[in-house]
Amino acid sequence: MAKVSGGAVAARFLKNEGVEKIFGIIDGTYFGFYSSAVGDGIELVSPRHETSAAHMAGAYARSSGRLGVCMASNGPGVANILPGLVVEQAEGNRVLVITSARRTGIMYPDRGGTYQCFDQSGVIGQIAKHSEAVHSFERIPEVMKRALRYCFEGRPGVVHVDIPENIMNGKFEGALPQQSVESYRRTAPVSPDAEQLEQARKLLTDAKLPMIHAGGGIIHAEAYAELQELAELLGSPVTTSWGARGVLSEEHELAIPMVNISLNNRVRNAADVVLTLGSRIGETDWWGKAPYWAKPSEQKMIQVDMDPMILGANKPAAIPIQADVKTFMKGLIAALKKNGRSSKPDLSSFDKRKIQYREKLDKSLEKDTEYVHPARAVVACRDAFPDNSILVADGGNTAIWANFYWKVKTPGTLLSTFKFGMLGAGVAQALGAAKAHPDRPVCCIIGDGAMGFHPQEIETAVRHNLKIVYVVLCDKQWGMVKMNQSFTLRPWKMLLYKSLDPGETIAADLGEIRFDQVAEAMGAHGERVSRNEGLNDAVNRCLGVNGPSVIHVDVDPVAHMWAPGLRYFKAMHEEPSGK
Repeated sequence: MAKVSGGAVAARFLKNEGVEKIFGIIDGTYFGFYSSAVGDGIELVSPRHETSAAHMAGAYARSSGRLGVCMASNGPGVANILPGLVVEQAEGNRVLVITSARRTGIMYPDRGGTYQCFDQSGVIGQIAKHSEAVHSFERIPEVMKRALRYCFEGRPGVVHVDIPENIMNGKFEGALPQQSVESYRRTAPVSPDAEQLEQARKLLTDAKLPMIHAGGGIIHAEAYAELQELAELLGSPVTTSWGARGVLSEEHELAIPMVNISLNNRVRNAADVVLTLGSRIGETDWWGKAPYWAKPSEQKMIQVDMDPMILGANKPAAIPIQADVKTFMKGLIAALKKNGRSSKPDLSSFDKRKIQYREKLDKSLEKDTEYVHPARAVVACRDAFPDNSILVADGGNTAIWANFYWKVKTPGTLLSTFKFGMLGAGVAQALGAAKAHPDRPVCCIIGDGAMGFHPQEIETAVRHNLKIVYVVLCDKQWGMVKMNQSFTLRPWKMLLYKSLDPGETIAADLGEIRFDQVAEAMGAHGERVSRNEGLNDAVNRCLGVNGPSVIHVDVDPVAHMWAPGLRYFKAMHEEPSGK
């Protein structure tokens, strides 16, 4: 029998699963793995930092609907990738991470004083969906199959396989796996119970105002068309979780834009029946509680999710359904076409409020400021980029400005860390999205604080010739924190003058990094804009570049601090008073 490395066996499982890309940094401790993967036709995409590999894999998975795979070498490499894994688990992205470990016999457990050794599987197991270490060559197929089952069952998240370097690189008598995917994991979607489907249809057709609340499950199921058709059949307004923003085009008449929070609250109180699709109804959805939603005694909920443990967990469910949301919606659509609603609810009052709110937001575009107004920067990008471009929003106040002024017109084109709020992740998310859709430009609107976390990845974009425009809003301060500090330290002065004098806040100011020059030093195109009038030309020049660009935008620091909707963000951290 021929001899093969443990890494080759693991790599062949990925090839059989249809994996096309692996994100990670090379190291001798797992040469047997990545060399075999490349030999199997899988592309190795290498960033400058392991945590970026995790974010690239997560963004790639979310944007493409495929499994995102990343890797890290034992000890320091695994330590570096940990922050990225925490974020990707929180965001619910389908990521498989393969790591090397020190050789068998000196770790698991640590002999004592072992070089580059810590309990990698144990640590990642505390933050991931599943983590397991391989203890012998013969058990690699068993562990890989179990890991892949975890990848595709329930809510997506991070799954980890840890393989010691002597097993990863050593040669053993054995064969590369030839099993079909169907032989070890479910490939057919989970279908809803027929009786529950009929109960849901009847409850929705009898409702006075049924609404749909869509979560990230719509993205993972790529169920955008089904969501729109179902909403139109019911005449239901559609709200979304933060992470699912834009799963229905925000130009659609039934879409309730996520950023119009007061209107979301109004719709969620008016609805007598809620169809929740692939959402946990977490803290950013106010836990589904009053006064932001109607009380359970006044509002019935149908909740559909792949994870049975979340059904009815945060908001009581009248009909809890474990199912793939796309399969469920297809069944419900067919049932409604046979026996649907006789009339549609009147949503005219909601439509008027949408128009009024957008007019209120647009007033910021008329303001004169010393430097660029952040709203103007976002709108300049939105106007220039094609509708199917991918937006990555990163930073504190910068992410808020980006969300409030970028209208999502094509479903599945928005990336951020809505569930974790991780600064700097957007730099690598843009890389992963560009790898998922090389035919589309990617716009990453990011604050100077967040960009300072991982500016080295501009070189990764250059090396892979990715069409990314990084728009860095530079105010030389930790704006969101500075705003909170200002109201805590001198509230009346802050209300009166809109800002405090230098030295009146604590460690909230930053020095300048010329990100346009940093970009040029790495081989990318760089621009600097300090006035509103220069925005459009700079963005268009960057879109004409064959490769990555960085625009250093000097934004007005006072205007940037006063981002829209901050009072809602503050209120979100308080437990709703209703039940």
